[in-house]
Amino acid sequence: MTIMKSEIASRSTEEEALPVTLADVEKAAARISGRVTRTPLVYSGTLSERTGQPIHLKLETRQPIGAFKLRGAMNAILSLDETARKRGLVAASTGNHGRAVAYAARELGVSATICMSSLVPANKVEAIRLLGAEIHIVGRAQDDAQEEAERLTASRGLTPIPAFDDGDVVAGQGTIGLEIVEALPDLATVLVPLSGGGLAGGIAVAVKALKPEALVIGISMERGAAMHAAIAAGKPVAIREEETLADSLGGGIGLSNHVTFGLCRDLLDDIVLLTEDEIAEGIRHAARQEDITVEGAGAVGIAAILADKIALSGPTAVIISGGNIDPILHQKIVAEAAI
Repeated sequence: MTIMKSEIASRSTEEEALPVTLADVEKAAARISGRVTRTPLVYSGTLSERTGQPIHLKLETRQPIGAFKLRGAMNAILSLDETARKRGLVAASTGNHGRAVAYAARELGVSATICMSSLVPANKVEAIRLLGAEIHIVGRAQDDAQEEAERLTASRGLTPIPAFDDGDVVAGQGTIGLEIVEALPDLATVLVPLSGGGLAGGIAVAVKALKPEALVIGISMERGAAMHAAIAAGKPVAIREEETLADSLGGGIGLSNHVTFGLCRDLLDDIVLLTEDEIAEGIRHAARQEDITVEGAGAVGIAAILADKIALSGPTAVIISGGNIDPILHQKIVAEAAI
């Protein structure tokens, strides 16, 4: 199931109308340099042979927290003044953003409180706990976690670090796009996991500014794909969050979304949705053929290729966004056991 760019109305084509620009991304790259990892873009022989096109994997699994989220969180926190940082940070998360905020807070010597729903896998919660953050588990949806973060902001004066709908967060994620274009100058397509739109929107800003002819395609799951539903409706809408192997892609985009909805609506060329079996196959392929451990959200680009849901033409970058999957679940999937 896809939404083609030609089918989406009211798209802006003027870069100056965008809430995040290439200049913002370039400033973020300078700000976070030395604090995040410049991750490798590696050639995939198996996927290249399958598609007849050169396929490269951008391994954000190599970040210190095992996921891309550190880029946006670090840029957002470094953009704060000292007073705001010292009040303490708070974030709502499906796991990886919370881990990023907790890691950055520890590195910068400030406190962090992370709010999550009960749907967040236990391994991600424990990883955040080990970084020294205060943890609040509330409800069964990302919206519940967001409400708790807002309550703590109001009651304790904490400084919120949004998971995606924030210009500094988006600019930080967009640094991935800068690295891809530099490493792959003849880039034709980028396949990027799509949830709240911070990653997809940021990468699209950078790639479309530097390589306007390149395609940026968002990949999500069939179960509760919030940005897909919003773009189809022409505005942010409420969605029911469901359990999915791509747990990091869960949650809504916020009915008052002011950054990422517009970016994804205006800059993404297509959105592809995947079944749970297709996501599982992406995880298996990554382990068996690419020798990388990938969580469901990180596997969706590979999964879309394996499911023949994208017609590729030219050099392609696949964002492997994270590898923080529960080890027992990963073992079951790779062994093709029931999940």
